[in-house]
Order: sequence, then structure tokens, then C-alpha cells
Amino acid sequence: MARRRSRLTRRHLGVATLAAALGTSLRAGAFGEEGAFHPRLLLTGTRQPDRRRRTALGRWSTEVVGRTSSPARLGPTTVRADGPPLLAEPFAVWSGSKAPEPLTAREVSWLQRYVAMGGILLVDDEEPGEGSFLRGAKEQIARVVPDGSPIPIGDENVVFRSFYLLRKATGRIQKEVRLEAIVRAGMTQIIFSPNDLLGALARDPGGGHPFEAVPGGESQREQAVRLAVNIAMYVLCSNYKDDQVHAPFLMRRRGSESP
Repeated sequence: MARRRSRLTRRHLGVATLAAALGTSLRAGAFGEEGAFHPRLLLTGTRQPDRRRRTALGRWSTEVVGRTSSPARLGPTTVRADGPPLLAEPFAVWSGSKAPEPLTAREVSWLQRYVAMGGILLVDDEEPGEGSFLRGAKEQIARVVPDGSPIPIGDENVVFRSFYLLRKATGRIQKEVRLEAIVRAGMTQIIFSPNDLLGALARDPGGGHPFEAVPGGESQREQAVRLAVNIAMYVLCSNYKDDQVHAPFLMRRRGSESP
């Protein structure tokens, strides 16, 4: 655990140095300074987010707190891609159902700073059957990270092993069993989810689920929640799993986890 804290401290110090080099107004260590998971919905262009999927952010944080005892901010928030608030936290989710509007030059510039600082972005398609959002988002991300291309990732990647040992990815719709990601300097930094992960996590005012998990029902939803928890732990701890700090705990878990 001490090594985990040390790795987090080194990451914060490196981010603070880079922030100064970029000339941003961030105070030292502000990028995830509190060590709390804080999922934010990324806003671009003029489109407004789906209110039902906004509820997924609070559910996400609640599951992280309940399952891992890690701190998380329970209030869902949004952040625009075109200004300094984007750099205040290391995680954001870009979600949509249709091809996104082209990013403005200002949005591209701030997203480039965000990526350079080690920020992690989840790109989540709300309509897996169409896939237009994911295709369009990849085209726009190519303007942000022109030297990076998405590659398939599965259970060999630390995102699938950071807390639960998962064999596949899922969401509201089971379209693909693997994710895609842009990996830079060994860090899985931009994750593309084709399965509508937020849709699986969303809650209605009565605590139910506004979207059915297809085709696997509630067992599929549970696997989607586990993937969300893994992403959160990866954001909090980067590649801490490579240190094997939690190997004995995870090996005990391996025998009890369902596929």
C-alpha cells in the first residue's frame, strides 16, 4: 500500500510540473489531488447530455465507494472541453448517440493539454447498434492525438484486472467483448466503449433502471458495473496492478468471480 501511495504521489508531482510547463492556471497537484474518483461528463459543441445517463455518474461513484472503500464524489457533474476546468480532474466521459459535432480549435487545444497531463477519457457510445457516435468520436480524437491509433484491448490489459478479474467488456448492449484504446507511453489513456456503459449504470428516480441490459439482463449489468469499478480504480491508481501489490487478494478473488 505504501508503494501505491508513492506511485500516486510521483504522478501528482509530474502532473504539477507539466501543468507549469504548459502555462496553465492549475494550482500544484490539483489534477486528482484529493485521490477521489470523480467521473465528469464531457460536453462538446452545442448538444446537451442525456439526463438519464447523467445519473450513471452518481451510481458509478456509489459503486466505487461501496465495493472498494475508495473515496469518490457522488454528485454528477459536467465539464466543457474548451477551458481550464477540464484540467482539474484526471477523468472524463464523452458520451453520445449520434456523430458528434466537429471539435472546435479551442476544444482540440484543451483536450491536447488534458491528454498531455495524463488525463484519461472514456468514449462511450449510447447507440451500439448504429455506432455513429464512436466512429465520429474517433475521427475527432485523431485531431487531438494524431500520433495515436486505437487498438483492441482485453483481459491482458490492466483495465480488466485493476480490481475485478474480468474476461470481457460489456454495457447496456453486448456488442463487443473487447474495448479499444489509445495507449501512450504504456498508459491506457483513451478508452473506446461500444457497449453503452453509462446506459447500464443509469438509474431512474425510483432507483430502477431506465434501460434494459440486452441480452444478458441483470447478470450482464453486474458485469458492466464491475468494468466501471475497474476503470475507476485504474484512474485512481494508474498501473498499480503492475506492482503486484494486490496480487494475493486478486488471486483469491479469481476463484469466486463468475465469467
